[in-house]
Amino acid sequence: MAVQAAHVASKCAESQENGGHLDLSECQLCQVPDAVFHLMRNTPLTTCNLSGNLLSKIPPKFALKFCLITELNLSHNKMSKLPEELVDCMELERLDLSHNSFVNLPSVIFRLPKIKAIYANNNYIMDLEVEEVERAKTLEEFDIRENPLTPKSHSGLSQVTKLRVKITPREMEEWEDLTV
Repeated sequence: MAVQAAHVASKCAESQENGGHLDLSECQLCQVPDAVFHLMRNTPLTTCNLSGNLLSKIPPKFALKFCLITELNLSHNKMSKLPEELVDCMELERLDLSHNSFVNLPSVIFRLPKIKAIYANNNYIMDLEVEEVERAKTLEEFDIRENPLTPKSHSGLSQVTKLRVKITPREMEEWEDLTV
């Protein structure tokens, strides 16, 4: 535990020297340590990489303390929800939620004022409000590949034209094939 704490502290120190790019990937974190908020209190964070950990959530204060980040990588964790406070990340442009445990995408991600790219591939998302995706005015790229989307969601996303939607080609389920 002490080794992990020292590792996180050194990563925070690196971030202070490299212009606010915090990389806490592969640190075996189960939660975002309070020490991170304390150590980074005087450093404006621009990017944050929390990928490859054991996170199931990020605390609401994350968005309040790091509201100027432009990129947030939460991939390869165990996340299934996000705090509503994430909408306070006014500068967030790229959000990577890939390889997590999302069953539904939190609507807060589509309300981010400057969001350009959302990566939600390799989750467990079945149903999606296509209208929410279309209402995200600044969204340019939405990767939803390798999710068990319902036929309705898949069809709706296939018809979106105002942004680049990456979607896995739909294969008909055996029960849908009435010729058998």
